[in-house]
Amino acid sequence: MYKVDLPVDQSVMKDVERRRSAETARKSRIFNTRLRVMGLDLPALNQQVQEKKQKQDMEMQQDRALDKLRIYHDDALLKQDIDEREKRKALDTDLTQHWVTHQRVEDSRDADLKCGLKGAFRITISESELGPASMQIFQGEDMGEEQKRREQIRKTERDLRAQKEDNERRHMGEKHREMLVSKELVHQDLLGVQLHALEEECNKATCIALANYNQALAAERVEKLKEQQRREERENVAEMWHTLTSDMMTEHAEAVVSEVGGGRPPRVLVDRWKGMSPEQLSAIHREREEQRLERQRQRDAEKARDAARELQLLKLSRNAEEEERRAAELRRERRIQIDHYNMQLAREQQAHQEYLSKKLYTNKPTKDYFHQFNTSSR
Repeated sequence: MYKVDLPVDQSVMKDVERRRSAETARKSRIFNTRLRVMGLDLPALNQQVQEKKQKQDMEMQQDRALDKLRIYHDDALLKQDIDEREKRKALDTDLTQHWVTHQRVEDSRDADLKCGLKGAFRITISESELGPASMQIFQGEDMGEEQKRREQIRKTERDLRAQKEDNERRHMGEKHREMLVSKELVHQDLLGVQLHALEEECNKATCIALANYNQALAAERVEKLKEQQRREERENVAEMWHTLTSDMMTEHAEAVVSEVGGGRPPRVLVDRWKGMSPEQLSAIHREREEQRLERQRQRDAEKARDAARELQLLKLSRNAEEEERRAAELRRERRIQIDHYNMQLAREQQAHQEYLSKKLYTNKPTKDYFHQFNTSSR
């Protein structure tokens, strides 16, 4: 197999590296016992707020850049449309000028028929010598054709002028509509920018309020912790003072013994008792000596039981060794018997092979073979 190096997108690699570094930083922050805190992590919250503000600022800058780019594109498209319209208008003007200059009706071959020009073609040949195809004016033609042609030219000029005015009005209307559309687009863009700015302000206000709320919670928690510490200190001081001034620490003799009544002996208050009498000490010593002797007797009995158990285990191990030795002897004898039997089988097999070899050379009958085999077996 051939190794193919695929192209790697640098942005993807940078994103992966950024995520890895963020994860490493997060783990180091979490598993660091010195930086670990209980409750709110104010530096982390402030860092999150700063990162969110930076992200919002970057988004606002991107939106402004996109708005500028959109306005630039709108202006470029509008300018391109205006240039195209001006080019088309100039082309129409040049075409009309070309028609007027180079394609006049007076310059055509039949200008004398269309415009009634006098002396356009001077007939130097008599009409009697001209054929039907050379005639210029025929009998029965309309004598007011020149006036009609002039009226038609004026009408055409009026129509062209009306069309030109109509085109100009339509062009002005289109330009006006385009201007209104562009103003509406600009107004919408401005409205979008204002709404976006208001949204950003609302987000900032929300973030500030959330940060203030978190700070207030943190301050309240700190104040509660301080109040709890002060209360615990007061309680500890009160407990220490009560302990120091109690009957147990002052060792009042009259506070040790409590009368029960009913002929029973007085009861000793153990929480206030700080010493023992000689009778009590001797009783404790006697009881401790009795307990020591009892433990010594128990240890002697356990040693005797352990010695008997070890003797029994020794006897059992010796019996097991004897049984193992007898089993090994039996296995050795059985192996010797099997070896003798195998040697006998080998001799019989060798005799059988020798008989077969002799039979190949002497061709003795099979009966002699069986007789010899039975004799060797016996």
